[in-house]
Amino acid sequence: MKVLHCVPSVGLIYGGPSISVLDLANSLGSLGLEVDIITTNLNGSSILDVPLFTWLEEKNYRIQYFPALYFKDYKISFSLAFWLYKNIHSYDIINSHAIFSLSNIPCYLFSFLNKKIYIIHPHGMLDGWALNYKSWKKSPYYTLIEKPALKSAQAIRVLTASEDQNIRSLAIETPTCLIPNGLDPQIFINRINPAIFYEKFPQTRDKHLVLFLGRIDPKKGLDLLAPAFAKVNQEFPNTHLVIAGPDNVGYLPTVKKIFKNLECLDAVTFTEMLTGDMKYAALSVASIYIAPSYSEGFSMSILEGMASGLPCIFTTACNFPEAKEAQVAKVVEVNQEEITEALLWCLSNEEAAKEMGQKARQFILENYTWDKIAVKLVEVYRTLIENHPKQIR
Repeated sequence: MKVLHCVPSVGLIYGGPSISVLDLANSLGSLGLEVDIITTNLNGSSILDVPLFTWLEEKNYRIQYFPALYFKDYKISFSLAFWLYKNIHSYDIINSHAIFSLSNIPCYLFSFLNKKIYIIHPHGMLDGWALNYKSWKKSPYYTLIEKPALKSAQAIRVLTASEDQNIRSLAIETPTCLIPNGLDPQIFINRINPAIFYEKFPQTRDKHLVLFLGRIDPKKGLDLLAPAFAKVNQEFPNTHLVIAGPDNVGYLPTVKKIFKNLECLDAVTFTEMLTGDMKYAALSVASIYIAPSYSEGFSMSILEGMASGLPCIFTTACNFPEAKEAQVAKVVEVNQEEITEALLWCLSNEEAAKEMGQKARQFILENYTWDKIAVKLVEVYRTLIENHPKQIR
């Protein structure tokens, strides 16, 4: 089976969705599929230092990069579109990742014209909050492009049950398959030396670190976290908040001003984006992981926080009710009061919090690894090829 994944970018600045495509492709390839990825060389307002117009061989897949034009939130690559026109016929399954991206239009169009099976992976971007944010430009784009594409797809991969319900509310009857994100368990079995984090950020040494790992973006709920942390820091002066993530949209000055007005900016470290060993070192030194988001698809960083054995706090908008049902995380409503209460509980009940973190680690490593996720997606591929789309629900 020959499978193509088309994604606007795999630049790390875009966070979990981009990274998840690479990990998924690697796991699919390990099952014997021929897996190719085509993407652009964009990484926010910069570009990746990668060869263009040639296949790069990774462990279990190939990837090819194309140049693109970038203006604010818009990405378009004419060379990628031309490549699709010339080559899409040679694949059995087409996967289009993300929506509201101009670079996806050729994927939709040429899949339809060549009568190819294609699956859309929205990565949570059909969530109600996400659709309403900047709705003045999303609404016409959705009506003209995304909705017809979603309706003509053979399947939509959803990450959560909530995402599935959102799609049904949009009157889209395309079959859906619930396949969440995963992670590589080996990374969390081999522990990283935390010293590298303290060496780079010495102000965090000997502190109870609360770790936020994600983009600095309005949807991430930092405006809720700030007053919650300010109160917690008054009761537990040894707490220190680490905000680790890129500022893609220029929201950082606003966030810093909020913390400054609450008189706790000195207890906050902004690390910018952390990758590789430095990210895992941050997870290893943290006492608590937190995600106060207004909207998420299925957060890769939440999986990482839980797999690291941390007591984790995240909102219901992160769409992971399974963690609440299994009692392996503090899942709170999207409000400052519940975030504050959860933080105070973790700090006041250290042993119970640590026990919850260890249960979370076991829960993730048993249920949310890429090898298990890939098997589920291959079953969907085979069902679609055998022309039984209704069976994938």
